[in-house]
Amino acid sequence: MPIAETILASDRLLQLETPSAFPARNAVFTHVADHAPAGSFDRNKIQVIIHPRHRDVWYWLIPLTPDRCSLGCAARSEFFDGYPRDLTARLQAVIAEEPFLARVLADAEWDTPARGLSGYSANVTSMYGPGFALLGNAAEFLDPVFSSGITIAMRSASMAAEVLDRQLRGETVDWRTQFEEPLREGVDTFRAYVRAWYDGRFQDIMFSKTQPPEIRRMICSILAGYAWDQKNPFVAEPERRLDMVAKLCAA
Repeated sequence: MPIAETILASDRLLQLETPSAFPARNAVFTHVADHAPAGSFDRNKIQVIIHPRHRDVWYWLIPLTPDRCSLGCAARSEFFDGYPRDLTARLQAVIAEEPFLARVLADAEWDTPARGLSGYSANVTSMYGPGFALLGNAAEFLDPVFSSGITIAMRSASMAAEVLDRQLRGETVDWRTQFEEPLREGVDTFRAYVRAWYDGRFQDIMFSKTQPPEIRRMICSILAGYAWDQKNPFVAEPERRLDMVAKLCAA
């Protein structure tokens, strides 16, 4: 999350920032010495947990060392209104509401004050300009839920390097059609999945007991980074496909 703060500041400095289409959300986060019992969860995996009563509220638990984790909660700003103003107490209160985290972190040592970040989603008016090209989350910060920033960073860097190499070789290049527009295609695919996560369609699909394995494979492929694979129908038409499958799963 501190990286996101730096990115937003740089976009504001260049006067490129434009409002995000996503509602303003807040995140409260810290690092803890978790002291979790051995075998209580898989320390080789990032845990993403949905609040038991509010499906648009989610937590992350990211193992950093054998006894230390990154921990946080993301939700609309109004969700936190009824919780303590002190950020550490606030995070502890929302953690206590989730049975898995409450159990795993029962003996945690809260040795780092919690921090908060508000309205972290951001967009920009342009991804390139005289002497610069924006890469990764600097181009657009969607949401941390799918860790899409890593994929967008690598993809944008690869695309920018290719266009820049051609430009330095003396070729005529068009940064809009050869960099920004194709990059936004994948970003828009991720955007559709972030939107579906918060409105509940994504959960309807992933938690369905009748979900076809092929559908799961195509969706997982996107979240693994293949958000530009136009052969995947869930990339070519992300909103329509997600909406269709969500309705089928809900039925």
